[in-house]
Amino acid sequence: MRVVVADDAALIRSGIVRLLEEFGCQVVAEIGDGDSLIRAIAEHRPDVSVVDVRMPPSFTDEGLRAAVAARQQVPGSPVLVLSQYVEVSYTDDLLADARGAVGYLLKDRVVDVDEFMEGLRRVAAGGTVFDPQVVSQLMVRRRNDPLAALSPREREVLALMAEGRSNQAMARALVVSDGAVEKHIRSIFTKLDLYVDDTDHHRRVRAVLAYLRS
Repeated sequence: MRVVVADDAALIRSGIVRLLEEFGCQVVAEIGDGDSLIRAIAEHRPDVSVVDVRMPPSFTDEGLRAAVAARQQVPGSPVLVLSQYVEVSYTDDLLADARGAVGYLLKDRVVDVDEFMEGLRRVAAGGTVFDPQVVSQLMVRRRNDPLAALSPREREVLALMAEGRSNQAMARALVVSDGAVEKHIRSIFTKLDLYVDDTDHHRRVRAVLAYLRS
């Protein structure tokens, strides 16, 4: 994978770059501010960008705003936000185009390198991966609920799907069979009008985006 890494903390950025290179990734640009991130994505068209939220000059949400601007210039450019903070304001904008290829993980909760790399690959392939705390913060902001037709169990399945869990992992987490999970997923697709003429991968992405934007 060709990766752009954007983090204003040089030591953290260097560590991420070293980790990615150990897993065979090619880091095409190392960035420390939002404007440079936009230019790097436009120039290199990376398979995925790893982006911190807080960067110069105000250290509030420059990284997220730059990621949104970059995806406007390069539609659908995959972005994995990796931060210490949950900042939901511009996360909504990242989700708004319904293209997928978006993730948001928290640095201090990434405890397994292999899982992090799997999440990065998932985003690069057009999927989604979100830390449960990020999902919770996004849900707090929502008032209207277009997912009202879903059962409580189906909402649980969809929340786990938003975390990037496989069917088998969801079954283990819910202590049910793989077949039960598949049944719930089919019901979710039906209730959200995600029809079989779409691929299963695309339907999963669209279901997660509907959940996060609901």
